[in-house]
This record gives sequence, structure tokens and C-alpha cells, in this order.
Amino acid sequence: MVIDGKLQLRVLSCSLHRSSKTFWTTTGMFPQELIIGFPKCVKISKVAIQCYLVRTLRIERSTSKDPVGFEQCIEKDLQHTEGQLQMEEFPLPEFQATYLRFVIKSAFDHFVSVHRVMAEGTAENT
Repeated sequence: MVIDGKLQLRVLSCSLHRSSKTFWTTTGMFPQELIIGFPKCVKISKVAIQCYLVRTLRIERSTSKDPVGFEQCIEKDLQHTEGQLQMEEFPLPEFQATYLRFVIKSAFDHFVSVHRVMAEGTAENT
């Protein structure tokens, strides 16, 4: 979707479904990884995530054609309020990425869920 000359990238919405009742869940051991790939290199200015019971989250990026050679962008301990989704936004300096890797390093419980991941940015002219 193009908005005011910018391409807004909706990367993952409820585990590739439009329903708010679907989500991606961990298998119970940590760390857990979720990798999202773009069709080509993009310039990302903001990443947002909606999840439940995530304690420590690290976001990494790769500009390779394959999902390898990741470098850390941000790592944060998230706040948790019982019974509520965690909604975190990460304004990032505009950087290029072909892949984003979300590493859930620890959790408030044995399992966590990721309900939505969104990235906002512009397509590179490559």
C-alpha cells in the first residue's frame, strides 16, 4: 500500500491471516525465532509488534539474498500486564533489510504468542 509516497509494509498480520483470533506461538523453549522476508531490500523506519508474555525481544536484520548474516538492531525487555497484549513500537534509524529476525530470548511463561508484526518504510530502488 502506498501512502503519501511511502510504501507501508504490513509484514505479518495474525500469522498471515486477517483474523485477530489467529497467532504464532512458541514451542516452549527459548530462545525462539521468527524470520520475515521481503521480496527485495527495503528501507525500514519503524517496526511494531503485538505479542503476549514476551519478556526479552531482540530484532535483527539481514541484507543478504538468503536469511543469513543477521546483525542486531535492538534488544528490549518488554513490560507485561496480565490479560493484555503487549504492543511495542520500535522507531529505527532508516536502515536497509531483506529479512527481519525477531528473537524471543525469554518470556513471562512457558509459551508466548505473536499476533501481529508490522514494518513501515520505503522500497529501495534496486
